[in-house]
Amino acid sequence: MRSRMETIEIQQITLADPNAAETIELALTKAELVLVTEYGSKLWYIDVTGAGPASLLDHYYSSEHILVSVTAVAADGRSFQGKAYFHANVLKQACVLRGDDELIALQG
Repeated sequence: MRSRMETIEIQQITLADPNAAETIELALTKAELVLVTEYGSKLWYIDVTGAGPASLLDHYYSSEHILVSVTAVAADGRSFQGKAYFHANVLKQACVLRGDDELIALQG
């Protein structure tokens, strides 16, 4: 099986940290969900530019605990849910949420 990549525009991302009792909406200028299928394996990540707030990026940039629960809403109304590792790029006000295990497509 050949590689296949699908990109979906994301308009809203909500994060839940298993170490905290609250959820937070990630501010963003642009976000894309990338789904990659290669040799039967599937992986996903969300690339975010204009990410914020800055305090959130700072927190995950310096934390050892970067696993978060992610709910993402696409521009076309579809919703996705999964767990991801939060990789912050403080200088560029960006981040990548690298998927851990399955991404679940919810009704939307």
